[in-house]
Amino acid sequence: MPARTWILTGSPENLAATRAHDFSVIGLKERRRRQALEIELGDRLIFYVTRAMAFAASARIAGELYEERTPIWPGKARNPDPYPWRFPIEPEWVLEEPEWIAAETLVGQLEHIAKWPREHWKLAFQGQLRVVGNADAQLLCARLADADADAAAVRA
Repeated sequence: MPARTWILTGSPENLAATRAHDFSVIGLKERRRRQALEIELGDRLIFYVTRAMAFAASARIAGELYEERTPIWPGKARNPDPYPWRFPIEPEWVLEEPEWIAAETLVGQLEHIAKWPREHWKLAFQGQLRVVGNADAQLLCARLADADADAAAVRA
């Protein structure tokens, strides 16, 4: 079975915590255990950042699922979650905030978003985790790679 691409929705604070760990580990919420069991070695995660409504990074699953409850991600203050279902990951593309890809620029292009009325496209990213099809995966990876290359050219 080919590797799947998952969109992982999280806050800017959770992305910062993942970045602080060099994109070496990711955790899923307590109630996401069933989905965690579906994720396989080599699957890709694309990070969608709430509030910014943008795509910021991608990583590959680099190891097996394990349970760990040591806090890494801040989550919501009123409803803390240990994100216990964890995987080792390896970063692919990691953008700085100015290079993040606004999801709104992909409305009309991503099949996943087309499931909702155009004016309610934000509903496509409710909840922590969802799998997307190959066409969406290719488009998102191309956009992340282009943004990363553009940022590298500016830095050079």
